[in-house]
Formats: sequence, structure tokens, C-alpha cells
Amino acid sequence: MITESGKVVAVTGEHAWVQTIRASACQSCSARSGCGQRVLASATGGRANQVRVLNSANASVGEEVTLGIDESALLGASLLVYALPLLLMVAASMVGHHLYSGNDFAAMLGAVAGLASGFVLSRQLQLRGADSYEPRLLRVNRIPVGPVIHSDSLT
Repeated sequence: MITESGKVVAVTGEHAWVQTIRASACQSCSARSGCGQRVLASATGGRANQVRVLNSANASVGEEVTLGIDESALLGASLLVYALPLLLMVAASMVGHHLYSGNDFAAMLGAVAGLASGFVLSRQLQLRGADSYEPRLLRVNRIPVGPVIHSDSLT
């Protein structure tokens, strides 16, 4: 499970809006030159992001929480968003090229049609399995108030 800490900034009905601040771990990471996370962090300037999650832990505004998403869900969503449109683009380009005897214009039209249909199909599949691709509120990170009493000190 991939986890991220954040702070609840709003609660609306059964959902909570959690603000996460992108950590600056990119400087020490060995894959920083080819990582999409670094590109996103530089695009947002390291600013905060807000995520809407089901408030399963009854978190209140201002509380620190931990969000999580399964690795398999992240991998599945990545394949759905990136690989499916590209595969359909290549397949439709090859079909257009084959049907019109090597016509490059038909191959380009096929590529555009395949990419567009890949985006539409990807979106439909995302909406159908929306629950599995959303992060979950795992726990509220409450700090205990007052002294901590250990069981061995009660004797």
C-alpha cells in the first residue's frame, strides 16, 4: 500500500477534502531524472494538492490523516490511462494503413481515431471501477494528550 499524510481541510457530507503537500524527496532519489513525480512537483511548484476521499474514519477539519492506495490499483490505473489509448492508436493506425493500401493519410486518421477512442474507453472503464482507483482514508493520526502510562509502572 502506498501511503501519504495530509490534513483535512473540509468535510462535506460523507467525504473529506484532504490537503497533501508534496515532499521534496526528489533531491535524494536515484530515479529523479526519469521520474514523472519530479515533473509534477516542478509543475506545481511543490504546492499542496487536495484529494476528496470517503471519510471512513470520521475525521474532523484540521486533523492529520493518512491516505492510502493499493499498488495494484495504481498500476491498473496507469495502464488504463496510458497504455490503452496508445495501443488503440497503434492498432487503428495499422488498420488504416492496411485498408487503404499503404496510404499515410489513412494511417494518420486511424491513429487519431484510435487515440480518441482509447481516451473515451479509458474514461468509461475508469468510471465503471471508480471505487478501486480512489485513495482511501486509512486512519486519523491523533497525538495522545497527557502522560502515557505503561502497564509496568502500575505495580
